[in-house]
Amino acid sequence: MTKKIKTPITQNDAGLSTRTPLQAICQGSVSLPAIPNHPSFLAHRAWMLGHMAGAFRVFARKGYTEGMSGHISVRDPEFPHAFWTNPLGRHFGLLKASDMIMVNYEGEPIAGNFSRPANAAGFLIHSAVHKARPDVTAACHTHSPYGKAYSTFVKPLEMINQDVCYFYGKAQAVYEDFGGVVLTEKEGQRLAAALGPEGKGMILRNHGLLTVGSTVDEAAYLYTLMERSCEVQLLADAAALATGRDKVMVPDEACKFTFEMGADAESLYHEFQPDLDFERELATSTFEDHTGGLENFNA
Repeated sequence: MTKKIKTPITQNDAGLSTRTPLQAICQGSVSLPAIPNHPSFLAHRAWMLGHMAGAFRVFARKGYTEGMSGHISVRDPEFPHAFWTNPLGRHFGLLKASDMIMVNYEGEPIAGNFSRPANAAGFLIHSAVHKARPDVTAACHTHSPYGKAYSTFVKPLEMINQDVCYFYGKAQAVYEDFGGVVLTEKEGQRLAAALGPEGKGMILRNHGLLTVGSTVDEAAYLYTLMERSCEVQLLADAAALATGRDKVMVPDEACKFTFEMGADAESLYHEFQPDLDFERELATSTFEDHTGGLENFNA
């Protein structure tokens, strides 16, 4: 059972129209910095691959590993029809930037570390997403436990708290089919089509979760948020069933306001930085070890 309660929204006249969402969340005159710009493709590539490796380590710490399953992809800044991904069969918690492989849209490895192959299912999913969505720089997919559990219901997350409002409206999608391990191009294309032109996160029936972003930081934070939101949804549903009490939905206007003031690229980039900084502190050696050069380049 769900229950909607209308509450007045009084924040629209708070002078927020003159500030970016990131500025609005920063108290006082000092704001967190913008997403970094880079003087060269080499610097940009080294930076993004370092953050990509950090994202994998965050996922490992949060328990998202499942054998060889799971992948992150990041579009190359110099060659937009190619992307970087992780090597098959190496634990998320051990990955460094120098482990990553660059593949083209045909699935051929064209740069990076060739000591292991990429994941074939991962390539078909991520290549379809990158082709369909030129605005997407990064995509994340794992077989995390709460995402898998919630995916069996084949329905979107409900707007039951502030945080899940980042998936408000068209930002959330559901892929309602499941044909087994993704090993055909058509299955990848259907999945990408289900995400739609505005999707940020998607629930894949009997499979798990997929998130995308304009930076790997954004996509990774949205993944951790969607996984946690699945956990909270399952807890709320179980409590509602056990107690007979209704769930109270966030009013639609409040959902929209929260989405607009928190789900922009800059804010979501910064949402991920605390976890990334924590991984840097935990690491016994640097995982941000890529020079930005194209080792083994053969495009």
